[in-house]
Amino acid sequence: MKLFNFKSTEMRIAEATLRRINDLEEEIQVLTNEELQAKTNEFRQRYNLGESLEDMRAEVFAVSREATKRILGKRPFDVQMIGGVILDLGSVAEMKTGEGKTITSIAPVYLNSLSGESVIVSTVNEYLAERDAEEMGKVFNFLGLTVGINKAQMPNNEKRAAYACDVTYSVHSELGFDYLRDNMVMSKEEKVQRGLNYILLDEVDSILIDEAKTPLIISGGDDEEESPLYNVADLFVRTLSQDDYFIDEETKSVYLTESGIEKANKYFNFSNLYDIQNSELVHRIQNALRAHKVMKLDVEYIVRDDKIELVDSFTGRIMEGRAYSEGLQQAIQAKERVEIELETKTLATITYQNFFRLFKKLSGMTGTAKTEEKEFIEIYNMRVNVVPTNRPMARIDDKDEIYVTMHAKWKAVVEEVKKIYKKRQPVLIGTAQVEDSEALHEYLLEAKIPHTVLNAKQDASEAEIISQAGQAGAVTIATNMAGRGTDIKPSKEAIELGGLYVLGTEKAESRRIDNQLKGRSGRQGDVGYSKFFLSLDDQLILRFSVQDKWKEMFKEYGDEPIAGDAIKKAFLRAQKKIEGFNFDNRKSVLNYDDVIRQQRDLIYEQRDLILNRDDLGSIIRKMISVCVEQTVNNPYFINKNNTLDVEGFTNYLNTNWMKLTEHNFTVEEINKYDRDDLIEYITKVFNEEYDKLRSNIIDKYSISALASSERYIILNVFDAAWQDHINTMDKLRRSSNLVQYSQKNPYQIYTNLGSKKFKELTNRIALESVVNLMNNYDAVKSPNASMDSSWITSPTNENDIIDANQKVMEFLDYLLTSEKRHLYEQGKTEEEIKNIIEEHKKSIMDELKVKIDESKKQSDDPITSEK
Repeated sequence: MKLFNFKSTEMRIAEATLRRINDLEEEIQVLTNEELQAKTNEFRQRYNLGESLEDMRAEVFAVSREATKRILGKRPFDVQMIGGVILDLGSVAEMKTGEGKTITSIAPVYLNSLSGESVIVSTVNEYLAERDAEEMGKVFNFLGLTVGINKAQMPNNEKRAAYACDVTYSVHSELGFDYLRDNMVMSKEEKVQRGLNYILLDEVDSILIDEAKTPLIISGGDDEEESPLYNVADLFVRTLSQDDYFIDEETKSVYLTESGIEKANKYFNFSNLYDIQNSELVHRIQNALRAHKVMKLDVEYIVRDDKIELVDSFTGRIMEGRAYSEGLQQAIQAKERVEIELETKTLATITYQNFFRLFKKLSGMTGTAKTEEKEFIEIYNMRVNVVPTNRPMARIDDKDEIYVTMHAKWKAVVEEVKKIYKKRQPVLIGTAQVEDSEALHEYLLEAKIPHTVLNAKQDASEAEIISQAGQAGAVTIATNMAGRGTDIKPSKEAIELGGLYVLGTEKAESRRIDNQLKGRSGRQGDVGYSKFFLSLDDQLILRFSVQDKWKEMFKEYGDEPIAGDAIKKAFLRAQKKIEGFNFDNRKSVLNYDDVIRQQRDLIYEQRDLILNRDDLGSIIRKMISVCVEQTVNNPYFINKNNTLDVEGFTNYLNTNWMKLTEHNFTVEEINKYDRDDLIEYITKVFNEEYDKLRSNIIDKYSISALASSERYIILNVFDAAWQDHINTMDKLRRSSNLVQYSQKNPYQIYTNLGSKKFKELTNRIALESVVNLMNNYDAVKSPNASMDSSWITSPTNENDIIDANQKVMEFLDYLLTSEKRHLYEQGKTEEEIKNIIEEHKKSIMDELKVKIDESKKQSDDPITSEK
């Protein structure tokens, strides 16, 4: 029977394009270097005249292939050209380890750079970014393109230069942080990125799936004083017995049982633990429970130098500078009896999912993604295309061996390693957790087998260990070898002995991670071998309440491997089920972030509008309308009989808005209008008076100074309000989960309350902006101004000068408070802030004194006075 091979649309386009590329090869080969280099300008001109990149694709790829051959000495294979086309189509190209993904990226990057818009190649670490930029950069430079490298800790001017290049290489997290920082700047000139056009992600599954559940967060400042609740909750959780909590192994969630709730009520002397006023303590108890009963030392984190260091569960690396949010980090610190750090305030945040979806075109390459195609399509609208290998795969993937107990499994592993070591075939042993690698280390020591260990604790020596792993006789234990981005090249002797033997000791939560481990062997058609040794005590089985039943069922096998395929299929079903849970968790993170995303897009859009406008008058008028409507409708000023408290309302207006103006509201004036007309009238007065204040700034300084002053004031309000809103939404998301107890949908509650909070945010921005604009020190009328000034009616009148000084001083405190907050956000120390504020205060007062003195001198001079 004939089997039909259904190809995706992208693969059919790629194969058709490859034929055209190959047809053009002879024509391109005869070009001189100068003629080949001139093609870049020709392509750009054609693009500017209206020819699309798609129409030029085959010719551009042919030029790229020839340039790569001349500069790197390697002619890209047909399969690499196919992979390149798939990347240009905005899809995921799955290419096996060692198939030359880096060279595959050259052609699509070259093609997309011809539009003049930004093209970014994202890598998983800075070493790879620098390596690829240097090696592939030779080809791009030959073709007349500029190449930049964006790194963490680089000064902004260097970052701006890197992003301004035709092609920018960067680690993925720094791209997201730069985006967030760009939306916190006070002028458009401070931005470093130049739009989000095309991005090519190396190890795309690692970035878009493995890291998708961890949002990028810029934090600063302490969110609150040190809370005693961390230790209180920790001490309480230490009193619990196994009957007081329930761990859902499938979802890794932990809850108090009825007896646990009863204990909590007694411990804290509550009538009901879940009363709303106890929500903060409930959150701390939940974190302490998670820290003690779910989070494991040497699995999710390690303790190093009395600090909690997180371990990346997919790569086994230490995640430098990363911490759990929402107080979980502090709960683990309390559990491990190390110093409890203060929680910080979130200044800006975005998930990887939503950041990368901002790009006009997104593509990526990896060795393993097909098993997650559903997620790529659903979240990113990207299909996964498996690119055939250049040479047939020669690695043998043997059947799994499954044992009843963990001890039986380790015995079998040691016997297998002994056998392999005896014949000197190199072996890479993959473990799932640090504690497993250390247990196996002890077994191998006992068996007198020389070996090296690579886990989170030996992370610094990774490159050296990996470089030796392909040598004959090498035995290497690696925690989560997957995604380390390093090829293990077997020596000639090792190839003759059968190539690298990959021995897995536990199935990961995803088949994709297992495939990555297998992929370390058999690169570029090399021989190799892989096999997994499993047990019914493995984490994969512990997560489903079947372990005891299965152990009873298969106990007759003792220390022998369990026969038959049924048990192997059961492991696969368990793996698929956990993949489903993890997908649901990532989708849940995305759903919650989508609520914030819509709000963030609106805020950032408005922020950009303020940054790019030279005249903010129309925006301020809209803010005044919102501000006045809020103020008039404020229930605080409504009496019990539904009438307006006119006196209190009038004082409120004059105190908050009218101190610098020539107008003061009176009770009689306010009494003339009903509510609707009052809104219209006060809006009119605010606009007129603010126009006068704007004129004062223009008279004293310039029109550009007016725009800068207004922009600075509004953006300060924007940023402070948005940061408070993020933290409010964060707390809202935590507390919304509690509504599950009352059979309500937490996501629906979060969405509804989030919309209400966003309306409050926009009202707050308008209100505070107008207050601050109308109390702007820069709008104080100059003492040199006309004689009818409400500030200084006559410069010779000493009392009026003193009065003017007093009025200025009232607003000086506000100005310096705002300045202090901005300096704090820039990361200045308390001492630096104090010195800057004192200097600023002195300069303002000196400036005012000089102007008043000059004005007084002029009035004393009969000639000047006469003029």
